[in-house]
Amino acid sequence: MNIIDPYFQIQDDLDRKSLAVRLEACGRICYKSEDLITEDSAMPFVTKIAAHGHNSVLEMAVVTLDVECSPTQADSLLGCQPKFLIIDNRDSHLLITGSIRAFRELYQKYPDNEIISSITTFLGTRHPYLFQGIWSEKEAWQPARLLPIKKIPLNEVEKLPADLLLRHRYVGVKFFVNRAVTHEIVRHRPCSFLQESQRYCRYNQDKFDNQVTFIKPMFYQEGTPEYDLWVKAMNETEAIYLKLLETSTPQAARTVLPNSCKTEIIVYCNLEEWRHIFKLRTSKAAEPSMREIMIPLAAEIRKRYPAME
Repeated sequence: MNIIDPYFQIQDDLDRKSLAVRLEACGRICYKSEDLITEDSAMPFVTKIAAHGHNSVLEMAVVTLDVECSPTQADSLLGCQPKFLIIDNRDSHLLITGSIRAFRELYQKYPDNEIISSITTFLGTRHPYLFQGIWSEKEAWQPARLLPIKKIPLNEVEKLPADLLLRHRYVGVKFFVNRAVTHEIVRHRPCSFLQESQRYCRYNQDKFDNQVTFIKPMFYQEGTPEYDLWVKAMNETEAIYLKLLETSTPQAARTVLPNSCKTEIIVYCNLEEWRHIFKLRTSKAAEPSMREIMIPLAAEIRKRYPAME
């Protein structure tokens, strides 16, 4: 049995990587297969993910675009009721930020819309592996019909006015917390999530050091009778779980695992939503284990983005 304190990692290292690298790094959290990442593994992994329609992974990378269009064309896009896109109008230009999933699904529903088709062609010619099966260059509109589009680099997104920065700058955070905390985190609907899956992870494998990891509870101090009782319960649970794995699948054996189990979850959303999360989850009324992790995270993100205040 292993006991650790909760912690988080802000995923800055992935923000400047390619879409494929980012998507693979996030997608492998579910199976805890990060050990399979190589210099050449990202493209095949993401191509397979896209082909199989594993849409939750495709939410883990966003693109910000500047689209030059007429008011009529802008109204036509809005008439498609685009879901999960952030859209701001700026002097005959639309500033649009969305995930790969959002752009794929929009094209599947409205392939003849001028803005949607232009965006898909713009992204598809640069990242064809993300649009296989739903778009191809042979079916793309001719250049004369395409609207002018520019990709806004991250360093330019970070120079946007505060109101636009909060809407268009997405930040990913990987949490190492117990499952009681993640049960609350996933209630924040505008976010995207990927989480370590107890259904597939076998904690009797070498990559898990053949043991279950638990998050140290903030409610009990080490050396107290309550803490000792908690440790006893976790030891007994681990023993039962490992015994069940001898004859059961992970998805069956996991039914005995408690909320204290360590899990990893990636939360990806814009700064505007992070501000809302911090308002709720750092207040005195918030669950103590949630405050334990969110208070230091809020301080760190606000230090990086003063517009959060």
